[in-house]
Amino acid sequence: MRLSIYFESLFRHLNPMTNQSFTAPFQQRSPGKGSVAISRKQSHVPRQGLLRLISFVSFLLLLLSFFSGLQAQTVELLTSGTKTSLRGLSVVNDQVIWVSGSAGTVGRSIDGGKTWEWHTVPGFEKREFRDIEAFDARRALIIAIAEPAYILETMDGGKNWKPVFTDSTKGMFLDAIDFLNAKEGIVVGDPIGDSVFLATTKNGGKTWQRQPGPVLNKGEAFFAASGSNIQLGKKGLYTAVTGGLSSRLLLNGQALPVPMAQGKESTGANSFDVSSKGRMIIVGGDFSDEKDTVANCIYTDDPERRTWLQPTVPPAGYRSCVQFLDAKKVIACGLTGVDISPDGGSFWQLISTEGFHVCRKAKTGKAVFLAGGNGRVARLKLSPAEAAKEENKEYGWPK
Repeated sequence: MRLSIYFESLFRHLNPMTNQSFTAPFQQRSPGKGSVAISRKQSHVPRQGLLRLISFVSFLLLLLSFFSGLQAQTVELLTSGTKTSLRGLSVVNDQVIWVSGSAGTVGRSIDGGKTWEWHTVPGFEKREFRDIEAFDARRALIIAIAEPAYILETMDGGKNWKPVFTDSTKGMFLDAIDFLNAKEGIVVGDPIGDSVFLATTKNGGKTWQRQPGPVLNKGEAFFAASGSNIQLGKKGLYTAVTGGLSSRLLLNGQALPVPMAQGKESTGANSFDVSSKGRMIIVGGDFSDEKDTVANCIYTDDPERRTWLQPTVPPAGYRSCVQFLDAKKVIACGLTGVDISPDGGSFWQLISTEGFHVCRKAKTGKAVFLAGGNGRVARLKLSPAEAAKEENKEYGWPK
């Protein structure tokens, strides 16, 4: 079904074919004689149309090779049934995965998702941990939403937790946490008054310092949907995306409007990521209309110049998280399923209708995991061709 949309968009681009013609010689036998006369007549072969058709066929073959591989990719469910909605996901490496969610729940696997340990943090049974940042198999940080706001730390694999940050200010609501490295981190929260709540750490989260935040518009805030709406850069600079009545990109001290769905509390940017080549992709939409694809994804190679592009074929609905898997390949997930783009965000293919809130690639490694409602955790399974390619790399065989 989705492939027909790709081809329809290509046909619209290639047609109508021009009527420009070229003159071609052809042979005509003279009456009553054996000689052959060469004359020139208009054959009405559409030169431009022929070239476009050749280009279309070539591109079609390339597109089929792309998406035949994507169709072979699947989402493999690893665990489900735990009574929690998981929105926090941190993948340390291919073996160590941490998740966090509602009902004060934290989960951990140290064998690539085969087995899981589940913990309910005492005193937080009715709180939601919307984001988690893990450093190894034993140490992690979680944020508790609503007031009072907490950042908790474990040093023993999730068995025990202690507060490293507390703020009981009225209206506190922490949305996401991000680390540039093992020492430098940032946490973002909804506006207190008109200004964004920001706090940073330079010692791995042991202590936190409040920072001045930009002023947002009325009805503009952050979505605590997947912990992927802020990224910390060098020299303390950060990038973030907002949603609600307004949706903007906060970049290098600027608040830049973006052409995402907006105007309602349920609309706007939820998540973004930047590739190693500098391409930025933002996803979101309207979570109250989860199948709507209008203005749910944009991408650019130059966000400061506001040269945003919309996909030829967008993700199949509202999306709460996006992540680059390499320089071009991207994964996005949301309530209606999981999509893959092989070309940096222009064409998206739905590979699963299973809903997830968050997707993450291993910080060191190749594995990609997803988490969502009802304690679901899954892994992106490579196609046979991609799996063979990775195996060849592992053993040093030719590509």
